Amino acid sequence: MMKDKSGYIIAAAFIGPGTITTASLAGASYGFHLVWALVFSIIATMVLQDMAARLGLVTGQGLADGLTKSLASPVVRKLMAVLIVAAIGIGNAAYESGNLTGAAMGLHQLIPLGLSSWSVILGLLAGALLYTGRYKLIESTLVGLVFLMALVFLITLLFANPDFNLMWQQFSSPLLSLPSLTMVLALIGTTIVPYNLFLHASLMAQFKPNNNLPKAIAECRQQSIRAIGFGGLITLVVMATAMTAFFGSDSALSATNLSKQLEPVLGEYAQWFFAIGLFAAGLTSAITAPLAAAYAVCGALNRPVELNNRVFRSVWMAVITVGVIVASAGFKPLAAILIAQAANGLLLPIVAIFLLVVMNTHPSLGEFRNKTFSNLVGGIVILLILLLALYKLAHLIL
Repeated sequence: MMKDKSGYIIAAAFIGPGTITTASLAGASYGFHLVWALVFSIIATMVLQDMAARLGLVTGQGLADGLTKSLASPVVRKLMAVLIVAAIGIGNAAYESGNLTGAAMGLHQLIPLGLSSWSVILGLLAGALLYTGRYKLIESTLVGLVFLMALVFLITLLFANPDFNLMWQQFSSPLLSLPSLTMVLALIGTTIVPYNLFLHASLMAQFKPNNNLPKAIAECRQQSIRAIGFGGLITLVVMATAMTAFFGSDSALSATNLSKQLEPVLGEYAQWFFAIGLFAAGLTSAITAPLAAAYAVCGALNRPVELNNRVFRSVWMAVITVGVIVASAGFKPLAAILIAQAANGLLLPIVAIFLLVVMNTHPSLGEFRNKTFSNLVGGIVILLILLLALYKLAHLIL
């Protein structure tokens, strides 16, 4: 049996404050009309994460170094390295601001020190955890809190007496309009997290499959499907809960009333419980985002991917620092998180193109190169995100 648990580490990064906030906003504003985007994202995530994990297992390389080492031209390799550093390094810094903002929102509800103060404190805590390298125990605790919150959301949804017929009607009437495009991109960005592809490949590169690659790949695929499927279920439940509480009502969803979704079950303790869960989700993602950036940047620059390496530490420190600065700059909390998710949706095509190139050209993959189905799904993901992004950009300019 495979002892590696990277699929659950990916799930811990997958269920962050961006997932909770974006799903809540989508359910409150559009009901189940945008569930199509979530379903598409879940299937696409399973396929893309399978590619990343397969790359790491077979080649012993992460996505960044796998890409640069699979290209013959030195000029192209350098260009790819620059693109990876820019896309993942800068993109994760934006994503980190959303993670810290979400966690700060949770703690501010418990102790009102202000979002800026909590963002700084959380950034220091995330940095301290990564610096010591002893973050796994804390990460496991945070994952447990996230799973607990998911259970409470499910119970809350059932107690809130949702209208399942209305949910089905809206699900059967998918919506895609210019006003909803930002939300669609945010849902895709919070589900198909670009940095998770780099993180998964790097984690699996350190796993030794005992020369039984087909079995290791099959077990890793099953684990990833379960973990990603669970993350998708949480997102769906949060959307349904927000829809039941806010859709079609006069009450607007904001940072101050997110916890009202839990009041049918938890009463006066809803705010406290939601705050702890949001903090747990935020801090977990605040650790994994800079870690993934360090793996990607160091791999692209052909530097050691070790926690104690000076360059490795410099990268995640820079990501956390930028995240703290942006999170404490006074942006509206929900807007900052939503913008970070939309930015990841725009970043996704770049990363997906990188992954497809590697999975079809890497000389060490052999029989484990991409098959037609994986290439087809990857191509559809890239095409859809590009079309949505270009359509949105065109209407902003014109």
